[in-house]
Amino acid sequence: MIAIILSALWGVVMMFSGIFFKRKSTAGIIAVLGIVALIIVSLLEYHSYLYLPLDIKGMLTFSAFSQVFNLVAFTCTLIYFLLNASEFEEVGNDVYEYYALIFFILSGICIVTSFNTLLMLFLGIEIISIPLYILAGSDKRNLKSNEASLKYFLMGSFSTGIMLMGIVFLYGATGTFHIQGMHLGTEKPAPMVAIGLVLLLAAMSFKVSAAPFHFWAPDVYDGSPTIFTSLMATIIKVASFVAFLRLFDTAFGKMHVQWQILAAIIAAATLFIGNITAVFQQSVKRMLSYSSIAQAGFMMLSIFSLNTFAKEGIILYSAAYSLASIGSFAVLVKMKDYSFEGFNGLRKTNPFLALMNTIFLLSLTGIPLSAGFIAKYYMLIGTVKNGHYFWLAIFAVLMAAISAIYYFRLIQAMYFKEGNAEVKPLSTTYKAALLITAGLIIFIGAFPNVLINALYN
Repeated sequence: MIAIILSALWGVVMMFSGIFFKRKSTAGIIAVLGIVALIIVSLLEYHSYLYLPLDIKGMLTFSAFSQVFNLVAFTCTLIYFLLNASEFEEVGNDVYEYYALIFFILSGICIVTSFNTLLMLFLGIEIISIPLYILAGSDKRNLKSNEASLKYFLMGSFSTGIMLMGIVFLYGATGTFHIQGMHLGTEKPAPMVAIGLVLLLAAMSFKVSAAPFHFWAPDVYDGSPTIFTSLMATIIKVASFVAFLRLFDTAFGKMHVQWQILAAIIAAATLFIGNITAVFQQSVKRMLSYSSIAQAGFMMLSIFSLNTFAKEGIILYSAAYSLASIGSFAVLVKMKDYSFEGFNGLRKTNPFLALMNTIFLLSLTGIPLSAGFIAKYYMLIGTVKNGHYFWLAIFAVLMAAISAIYYFRLIQAMYFKEGNAEVKPLSTTYKAALLITAGLIIFIGAFPNVLINALYN
């Protein structure tokens, strides 16, 4: 609870800091101090050293699962700030406001990971989404950024309407907004419950860019400033998946068999469309955008499975995918050419950057000893242990093999093609943050139990 309040208050602090501090670089320092404070507060809350006795009428439930995810999200945000501090200054003059919006988003993330009523889910999703509409269009000089913001706003508003309609149908059928009080059993669902379930499934699939509700993502990700694409495609996406998992596990878990086939179809379609389309991209940024859709397909397996492996896997996947993608986007933003040819010969011009990017890409592919491998393993085991639709696990493995085509294409460009890749100057802080990111990916791949055991504190 304290993390929700602190992140919102720090957003206000960031807004007013812009009045008193004129140097753009100061915004990054204040933001890092704020995220470090959030990590410390979250650790203290996790170990029960801090507690705020507010009567929230059971609308929020703070479990070990939500607290561990919040820590993962805050840690990834810290790395995101360290890697991209200088890039914030290049987007526009409103640097303090950009950071403020991100802290408001973190407040929304804390809500969607802990909601206990459909109203809090709606509020959390909107607190996350509205700042993102602004960040997507923050590069006012770029028409693609303006287009991305408008498209994101229109599509986001449409999906919110679908979510609200689903909430209305469920409330009409059950008479409550509390997801634990709906008492939806294993019997055939009433028509209003079935309609509400399908509408919420569609709305949440849109939020996580799962097919066939993914159509907005490539253009929005490609048009938005790269540093904000990194945020949207990682921390925001995995937070939405945690909300997705919590909603369908708690409210619809007992009728899992009746909607499981829908989740299987969405997962398979997302894996297929994301991976196949990514193979044919010529821009690395657009490839990473479609790659994020493909990764959403793997995370959809947790919604399909709804077992212990799925819940442990989504935490591992949140950390592995966020770290690797934030790292890849951080490398991309330092390149002067975003095409695959722009990476030709990067091994010669900047071997450090090439090595770091290789680690990130190998993790995204799911190569053993990386965090991405163990995360995919848990998702696949959860799918197999479910006992139904074994074909889905086989299909996911095939799609993971296809993903190697476009990830290794970039590695091939860096190491085996002649060229003179141009790179912007790299600061010491940036290099250190890249090393920490790569180190965390390898550490989680070698010791996944550090995260998993934390769920059972």
